[in-house]
Order: sequence, then structure tokens, then C-alpha cells
Amino acid sequence: MKRYLMPILLVPIVFLAFGVTIAAGTSGTQSTAKKSAKKTTKKKAGGGKVAIKCPAAITESGGSIADCPNTGCGPSLDPELNKQKNIASNDDTPVDSDMASLAALPDPVPGFQIGDTREKLRALGEGKMIRVVALALVARKGSRESCNCGLSKAADTDNHIVLVDPETEEPALKENEPDSQTAEFTPRVRLTHPGLKGAELEKLITAAADKALLVRVTGVQMFDSEHSLGPLHLKRHNNWEIHPIFKLEYCPEEKTCVEDSDANWVDLEK
Repeated sequence: MKRYLMPILLVPIVFLAFGVTIAAGTSGTQSTAKKSAKKTTKKKAGGGKVAIKCPAAITESGGSIADCPNTGCGPSLDPELNKQKNIASNDDTPVDSDMASLAALPDPVPGFQIGDTREKLRALGEGKMIRVVALALVARKGSRESCNCGLSKAADTDNHIVLVDPETEEPALKENEPDSQTAEFTPRVRLTHPGLKGAELEKLITAAADKALLVRVTGVQMFDSEHSLGPLHLKRHNNWEIHPIFKLEYCPEEKTCVEDSDANWVDLEK
């Protein structure tokens, strides 16, 4: 059993923007995501990707995440990855894990390519509900991504949270981000968990000692195969994430929080 103590220190923070810009696909003619999201079978250069037309509600009227199919849409995307990112609910009982377990997972995954079905990843734990204690160093604003149909409003984009081991001494974003893991709030989960907002979490991180907030994160273990195998590599230990997050708790200042006890943890949504 590990115990963590959160001291008091108020310090400023610089907000960092983050995201992957994508191009929206060509417009459809029907008004709903279910009817107008049509896949093509043509593979794109780079292997494993396809084009999926965006619904008319997205392209013609600037719709919301509710209009976006779970494959996302755009001229070149991996629909299997996007479906994994876009899980909206999960009733499985979470299994306690830790940062070291995520860091030890293979990246790249042998034999897996962009666009593949994800059995090899499920064998390594993708899709499993886990609960991890970590220090959150920043909650970044999202940007346009194919999984979210290229939408750009805060309500329709992800938040990328940088997590490091809770035992890290003198944590600092610049020094520790290369050894971090990522967790993400997603807009589809936010439809039923409206309190999972990056801006609210960022306020708490700003006020925490060393700008490092002790959190307990519950969500789905996922392999970000696009950033593992694609041209854009992020600053982190590997591409295994907690994505999406379904619950985030934090430890208040001067409280002791234990990973396997609910005492003193505060739910971000309350």
C-alpha cells in the first residue's frame, strides 16, 4: 500500500496547445452521422488507411461530436484505431495498474501495422479498464483529429494529460515529459460525464505543488498505433495510453491518499 501526501504551493502555469491537425473529408448528402458516414475500400498511401466521408451535418452546418460516426471521418484514417478511441461507455470493473506496467508494454507491437484489426493489441491488454495513480503535469487543449471528424470546439476535442510516476522527485514538465504516459478526456465520454474537462483539471494542476497534481485515473488501456507507426512521434515514454478516461480523482492539498482506498480522493466531476 502506497501513501501520497499533497503539500500546498500556488504557482503559475503556461498553457500549452497540443493536437494533430487533420483535413476534414468531402461532404455527404444526408443529415445524420449514421446514414452519411460511408467508407471507401481504397487504401491510401502509407498503408492501412482509408477515406471516410464526413456527414453533411459536419461539413455543411458545423455539427457537433454527436454527428460524428465512431470511425471518425476524413481523407486518410485508420478506422479501427478511431473506433477504439471513440468508446463512449464501459461498465467493466477496473483493474489496478501502475505507470511502470504501461511503460513496460512493447512499442512498436511486433507484427502490427496501421489499419490492422486489433487482436494483437487486445492480447497485450488494449480495451482493459485500468486504474492508475500518477502525477498530472499538464492538461492540454485538443485540436482537430480524424476521430472527432475534424471538429475544433473545446466540447468536440480531446484533452491530452501528461502523467508521470507518483514517486517522481521534483517533477517538472520539461524534464519529465519524455518519460511520461498519456491519458485523454474525449468528447464522446464527456456527453455523459460533462465534468471531465481539461480546463478544470488544468486549474487544479496550476495550484498544486510543483504544478504536479496527484490523480487516480480510471479508463481504457489503448495503444496509439498512429503515433507509434506514423510520422509524428510525441514526447512521451511510449504510445500506450489511458484513452478514454471515464473517471478522474485528485488528492487535495495536505491530504493523504492511498491508491487502494477511496478515502480523501475527490472526483473531478463533483
